[in-house]
Amino acid sequence: MRSKLFVPCSRPEFFDKALASAADALSFDLEDSVPAGGKVAARERLAAFLGSDAAHRTAKLLIVRVNDPRGPDFAADLDVLRGCRFGMLNIPKIDDPAGLIAAARAIAAVRSDPVDLLVNIESARALAHAAGIAGAHPDVKGLQVGLNDLFATLGAQRRDPRNVHAALWQVRLGAASTGVFACDGAWPDLRDEAGFRAEAEMARALGYIGKTCIHPGQIAAANRIFEPERDLATARRLVAAARVAAADGRGAFLFEGRMVDRPMIVEAEALLERAGGAA
Repeated sequence: MRSKLFVPCSRPEFFDKALASAADALSFDLEDSVPAGGKVAARERLAAFLGSDAAHRTAKLLIVRVNDPRGPDFAADLDVLRGCRFGMLNIPKIDDPAGLIAAARAIAAVRSDPVDLLVNIESARALAHAAGIAGAHPDVKGLQVGLNDLFATLGAQRRDPRNVHAALWQVRLGAASTGVFACDGAWPDLRDEAGFRAEAEMARALGYIGKTCIHPGQIAAANRIFEPERDLATARRLVAAARVAAADGRGAFLFEGRMVDRPMIVEAEALLERAGGAA
């Protein structure tokens, strides 16, 4: 999931365009992008779309961001989505493990089949509990950082890379502690392509799998930055060099200017195994 395109359910004219885009995943939003008076219509439009042939045929990961689990719209979302096919639910406004467990139970009560959960980390309390949230329920498959909401509550500068790195790192640690993935959130300034790319590169360097895009114009950069083949090629070369070194009786060796030892070899082997074992 190199790129995840945000699709407001208040704008159904975007649905087919999103399917035709190069995004790996589509995130259909029933929450912040839909005004209170438009929730009912948005749910109905999304349910109809998810039942369409086009939605069933696509290879894209279809994600639905529902409303705050603590509010009445959450139950209404789940009711309308009861029979719909999609890949993942994005749960916002989770502050701690207890909140996530309550949301997961509510979901299980209305669905006969389990659904993967992507949980937003978008408050100071959630950031402090990131690891606990990631491990609170087996259906949690990933954490997504919501920097815009998080920094608004903290009064912190959204564009300061030191602040961004600190938040991304903590969410990444929380995700890694239980083996789920971490996905970067949205960059809000469509005019600042350099800022989008810089933040995406930072997230990639920390082990994030991809970034949220709020406009199709951001997809190509996200796909390029998070292209796994970049890492796979290096891993293949490293593993091959490790085999030569092992045959020479060397546990540590110089590889492309870096000193490599067993932990780095294990990391490269694990990356190749996740990609299908092609070494």
